[in-house]
Amino acid sequence: MLNQDVINEIINQDYPAITETIEKFVSEQIEKSHAKGIILGLSGGIDSAVLSYICKRKLKDKTLALIMPDTAITPESETEDALKIIALTGIEYKLIDINPIINEYMMHVELNERSSGNLRARVRTNILYYYANSRDYLVLGSSDKSEYMIGYFTKFGDGASDITPIISLYKIQVREIAKYLGVPENIISKKSSPHLWKEHEAEKEIGMPYEKIDSVLYCMLDKKLSIDETEKLTQIDRTDIEKINKLTVNSEHKRSLPQKPDRS
Repeated sequence: MLNQDVINEIINQDYPAITETIEKFVSEQIEKSHAKGIILGLSGGIDSAVLSYICKRKLKDKTLALIMPDTAITPESETEDALKIIALTGIEYKLIDINPIINEYMMHVELNERSSGNLRARVRTNILYYYANSRDYLVLGSSDKSEYMIGYFTKFGDGASDITPIISLYKIQVREIAKYLGVPENIISKKSSPHLWKEHEAEKEIGMPYEKIDSVLYCMLDKKLSIDETEKLTQIDRTDIEKINKLTVNSEHKRSLPQKPDRS
């Protein structure tokens, strides 16, 4: 049983003001970097949908979205949702099937489902940076705070970007800002998934819903509570709290610059 008061505290935010802050940040980064625009990977999921809707408000003519399914494992409905977002936002896009690229890799390396899943994320990032390089654009990362803090992203894959506009928002906050922006309900309500392999679902892989993940992270990161205090306030099982804490600690290397020896 989750403490609804904690969840309400997380989601009750000024989303119009947050949207304006993100828009200003992206515009300032474009100007600071002397870039000509921005590029993002559009999966059909809520995080990239929110980015698309933010970009179309004031940066529509400077935005390129790449839809990059692997048609062997990506559900057709995901590509359809991505194209629906394009139709609703009117931003420029390209549709690229990465399956031939993945198949070529698989002819030369040993097979491993998890590694091939992460390869899909890294191939998509390579293509994003190809177009970013070609057009002098900045790559937008779609990581939210929930997935970033527990390391639920591919290192040098979907975790690689030039700027990360929604990284301060927990997943349940992303759902709320999506409502404010007018993202279609079916995209807001569907199960989150990076679709790195067939029938891949984020909450199933992590082992708990985002309401629970966000409640724990919010208490431990924002409110600076201990595990004991978090357990008491959230009413979440201690084993789940410890699991989230362990995921955060063990994934620190994914959020840090490459390590180097100390020569002092």
